[in-house]
Amino acid sequence: MSLILRFLYTLYSICIATPLFVIATIITAFIVVIAAMLGDDKFIAYWAPHYWSRFTCFIYLICVKVTGREKLDKQQSYVFLANHQGYFDIFLIYGYLDHNLKWMMKEYLKKIPFVGYACQKSNQVFVGNSLASIQETVKSAQKTLREGMSLVIFPEGTRTYDGKMQPFKKGAFTLANEIGLPLVPMTINGSFQIFNRKAKLVHFGKLSLTVHDPITAEQRKGIPTKKIMESAFEIINNDLKPLQ
Repeated sequence: MSLILRFLYTLYSICIATPLFVIATIITAFIVVIAAMLGDDKFIAYWAPHYWSRFTCFIYLICVKVTGREKLDKQQSYVFLANHQGYFDIFLIYGYLDHNLKWMMKEYLKKIPFVGYACQKSNQVFVGNSLASIQETVKSAQKTLREGMSLVIFPEGTRTYDGKMQPFKKGAFTLANEIGLPLVPMTINGSFQIFNRKAKLVHFGKLSLTVHDPITAEQRKGIPTKKIMESAFEIINNDLKPLQ
């Protein structure tokens, strides 16, 4: 992209896209909270953020490509594992995976204005650092993940600093084994270039999400957790494109 186009995109992003994003975020959080208070934490609490995510990619002019969705059963619950490149990972998965889901989130994210409260009310799965917190997370997830409701986890635990994958943490795999759900590795490309943790502004770019074959509980039976972690890491990493 030429310098002139970059300047025009930055100007558009700051003056038009970002104000629209902020307004849409507040409205979506409000809708989710009201829906959850009325007892709906599955339908509207999913579809409102789903369209909010699509709207976000649309207003920032982000092109999205998804492959492998046909491998998923709408009625089956899964534990999705994805690499964590940047902020747009959320919009990519929420908007384009097309599978009802909850997120595993760190406790401190509850403090995000509007969004944190909406996440609490819609029964997202929060986890702390203590053993007691992890055990409570397993219980919470067991109640939530049924009848096609799935969980998304970033097993690296945080966004990458350099675009390369970091070692996986064991918690996601322990949780999946405890619940007995299929693991689904997913590879995200492009999010680091668009808006990574060090960036101040959104950059124009393309996002892609690749859904890999599910790894069932039966396939994992008798295999050490470390081996499963290494296998999932390799599957995701092998589809990761070099940074340009």
